[in-house]
Amino acid sequence: MSVPVMILRGGTSKGAYFLRDDLPSEPGVRDRLLLSIMGSPDPRQIDGIGGGHPLTSKVAVVSRSADPAADVDYLFLQVQVEQARVSAEQPCGNILAGVGPFALESGLVTASGPVTPVRVRMVNTGALAVVSVPTPDGRPEYSGDTALSGVPGTAARIEVEFRDTAGSVASGLLPTGRESDDLDGVPATLIDNGMPVVLIAASSVGVTGYETPTRLEYDERLRARIETLRLKAGELMGLGDVSRTTVPKMCLIAPPAHGGTLSTRMFIPHRVHTSIGVLAAVTVGTAVAMPGSVAFTATSGTIRLEHPGGFSDVVVDLAAGRSAVVSTARLLLQGRVFPRQTLEGVVTHG
Repeated sequence: MSVPVMILRGGTSKGAYFLRDDLPSEPGVRDRLLLSIMGSPDPRQIDGIGGGHPLTSKVAVVSRSADPAADVDYLFLQVQVEQARVSAEQPCGNILAGVGPFALESGLVTASGPVTPVRVRMVNTGALAVVSVPTPDGRPEYSGDTALSGVPGTAARIEVEFRDTAGSVASGLLPTGRESDDLDGVPATLIDNGMPVVLIAASSVGVTGYETPTRLEYDERLRARIETLRLKAGELMGLGDVSRTTVPKMCLIAPPAHGGTLSTRMFIPHRVHTSIGVLAAVTVGTAVAMPGSVAFTATSGTIRLEHPGGFSDVVVDLAAGRSAVVSTARLLLQGRVFPRQTLEGVVTHG
């Protein structure tokens, strides 16, 4: 038994992309199948196609959209590595960059000129995005000269514009109604412009904000403190008990070290991102442009966020409600994946 799949790198993540009709329609059955396909739960995902890390254990489920404002629907699913759990709390902006090429490769969208805009409805939140894919010869072009921190080499430029992403999961851009809140004596900004994020100064929890992800992950005292603050923030943001969810993310901020606007270290929520997610970057960039937030900097134009892998550039226009990022994507594999075991009630394509 096997299922058609494409594996694409989208931004600084890698995921398995499926057509919705190639997966079971019942969510519970679908999720059990995806756990088997990705090889979870297992820290190495050795018996599946997952990469043993949250950034490489991601799934996109794509279909034609019934929404006249969109071409395709995109459901993002985070397959947990060490737990038998699939979560859909929020979309992934990195994997979103690959949705445009996937839609073209799979025939859901037809190329229209040298650049094809693919209108995407993010099923997780209902927000819309436009992924502009270079299609000079009527199909996606992957080679180019755009460099992306955290990705070797260069690739074709893909622009991802987000529309109406405020309050993607929480009740609004500022779910508490305040630019700054107090979390057990730690000043914090609780914000959601595509991804619920809590921003705090790294110095407020006893670190510099320039540490490597590995060093931060091995600091058990720090991780416990971060999780305590995250649980409190989840309640304040109206998300309830977030102990078993992946949002909100926790972002440690510090002054820039390499000429950018701000230095970031993102807990996602228990591992530390080797760069920063696209929607998280949009949300953090929004806080940078927002007077009164803990990250506010008098910045206009492009906001450059430093992270462990380099930097990410974000353009935010608060007045117009517009935000955009530059990304890249590449098709890595197209074929069929064989689940680890035949699951009762799962219908796959032979």
